[in-house]
Amino acid sequence: MWNDDRKTLGVLGGMGPLATQLFYRMIIDKTDARCDQEHLNMIILSHATMPDRTKEILGGRTEDLFQLLLKDAAMLERSGAGVIAIPCNTSHVLISRLQENVGIPIVDMVGETVKHIAGTHPGQGLQIAVLATDGTINTGLYQKALEQAGVTPVVPAAESQKLVMKIIYDGVKNGGTIDFADFLTVQKEIQEKECRAAILACTELSCFKEMYNLPGFYIDSMEILAERSILACGGKIKETGEK
Repeated sequence: MWNDDRKTLGVLGGMGPLATQLFYRMIIDKTDARCDQEHLNMIILSHATMPDRTKEILGGRTEDLFQLLLKDAAMLERSGAGVIAIPCNTSHVLISRLQENVGIPIVDMVGETVKHIAGTHPGQGLQIAVLATDGTINTGLYQKALEQAGVTPVVPAAESQKLVMKIIYDGVKNGGTIDFADFLTVQKEIQEKECRAAILACTELSCFKEMYNLPGFYIDSMEILAERSILACGGKIKETGEK
C-alpha cells in the first residue's frame, strides 16, 4: 500500500524542455510503483521562456534571474507542492537564496550529487571531472562543493569546454546534429588527467547520456536529483533490476 502522506513534487522546469521531460520519466521509472496511484503526484511548471541561465549569470543579471525563479518556486508552493526539484544545474547557484524565501524544501542537486560521489568513490587524491555550461563552471558551483568534500575537481581545458558547450547548445538544445567525435575529444582529455569519474553537470548532458547510452563513468546529476526527490516526497526507489 502506498503512503497517503507523501508530498507532491513541484518541478521548476523548462530549462530546457527536453531535460524536463526526461526528468519526469526518470521519476516514473525510478519510483517503486505498480499502479497509477502508487506514483508521486507532481506539478510540473515548464517555464521554457526563462532567460538562458548562463547568459544571465555571465551578463551580470543574476538578480533578474533570481526574481523569476523565486516567482516560479512560490507559484509551486501556492499550488500545493511539498517539495521542489529544479532540473537545471546552473540555476543552483541561487538555490540557497531561493530556499530562504520559500517555505518548502528544495532538493539540492549539486549537494546531493557530491554526497553520492563521496559515498561511492572513497579514497585519497580523488579527481572528478565536471562537464557543464560555462555558467556553471564559472560560478565554481561544483568545484567548491567537491573541494569541501575532499575531492579534486577537474574542468576541461578551454578548447574542450567549447566542445561541451557545442554539444549542449548546438546539439541538444537546438536539436542539431551532434558530432560524437567532439565528446570523444573531451573524454580523452579527462581520462588523460586520470579522473575517476565525470559529473554530467548539465541536464542537456543527461539527455546526451540517454541518447548515447554513456557508461557508469559518467555520473548523471539529474538522475541523482530524481532519486532524492522521490525520497524527499516520501516515496520509495525501485530496486535495481526491476522493470
